[in-house]
Amino acid sequence: MNKLTVVVAVILAGGIGVGGWQYLQPEAAPVGHSMASPDTGALSPGAPIATVALPTELSGNAQLGKSIFEAKCADCHGENAAGQNGVAPPLVHKVYEPSHHSDMAFILAAQNGVRAHHWPFGNMPPVEGVTPGDVKMVIAYVRELQRANGIE
Repeated sequence: MNKLTVVVAVILAGGIGVGGWQYLQPEAAPVGHSMASPDTGALSPGAPIATVALPTELSGNAQLGKSIFEAKCADCHGENAAGQNGVAPPLVHKVYEPSHHSDMAFILAAQNGVRAHHWPFGNMPPVEGVTPGDVKMVIAYVRELQRANGIE
């Protein structure tokens, strides 16, 4: 056997060993928060899912976002983004923190709709009649609500 064959065999065996070791490791739990939605079984249909503490004041962009939210989003996501049991999730929830759902995720959800993946409420359709700029104002409102509720 020549040296090249031995080197290749050692590298190949090492790679297979490392790959097998990684495959056999248990899946790591998410760091920082659970992606599990809360149990809403005790809530009546349409009831708010989250208790939302309001900030003492909103920035100008967030005030504009609140008015857009109330016109285009609150029918499903509830007053102050608290969600509605059986209808749509609260946006003031750890699942929607910026490190998990970026601002762009909100823009794309409003523009294209989104498949249900954290909550059992079904798919969200696109939001008609809002521009990306409108959604950015809504995001400012939601992010200020989140910060007032300890979601960074």
